[in-house]
Amino acid sequence: MNKPRICAVIKDKKADVAGIGPLADLFELRIDLVDDGWEDIAGRLTKPWIATNRLAEEGGHWGESEARRKEELLKALGLGAAIIDIELGTRNLDKFVPLIKKRAECLISYHDMDATPPLERLKKIVTRQLAAGADIAKVVTTAGSFEDNFTVLKLIGEFPRDRIIAFCMGPEGRLSRVLCPLLGGQFTYAAITEGGQSASGQLTVSQLASLYNMVGK
Repeated sequence: MNKPRICAVIKDKKADVAGIGPLADLFELRIDLVDDGWEDIAGRLTKPWIATNRLAEEGGHWGESEARRKEELLKALGLGAAIIDIELGTRNLDKFVPLIKKRAECLISYHDMDATPPLERLKKIVTRQLAAGADIAKVVTTAGSFEDNFTVLKLIGEFPRDRIIAFCMGPEGRLSRVLCPLLGGQFTYAAITEGGQSASGQLTVSQLASLYNMVGK
């Protein structure tokens, strides 16, 4: 089994990118959270990074127009982003994905901020993501029970030939965040510091690195 990969989420300008770098395998730069000045952070990253400009209805904080949101993501391509995250529900997705894939990989994401749908419904979502051109399909739900972790994690095994990220948000979903890359998921997301979480239930990079070291991964 490959070493589980940790993606450190950058959500503000004060993030200790250099300090956490040795423990992280890649970064996610949250344009919607950093806002002005995110380009300066991008220029300091020495590992592969994901550009994300999250819609409000999927847990993000972008407050300007959709056209402007996409412009920022395209700007990230020019600054060296290895992956662009774009939501499955994005308008004119079929036109935007090819623009991304000219210069980077495309991660198509789906977030359920309220619950964890049944496995069959989640499988249909992944099928739609892959059909839309996703190099990586990301499905994130909200755990209402411990069992929801297993529902979401089963997605990884359902698509063994594809690159999948699947886990739950919320306190009940922490297990899925830890297990996602151990079960074959592409990577898991983590906060750079305690209190700096970008989503509920997120562990820190240091916590995940310690856990993986304990199990010899």
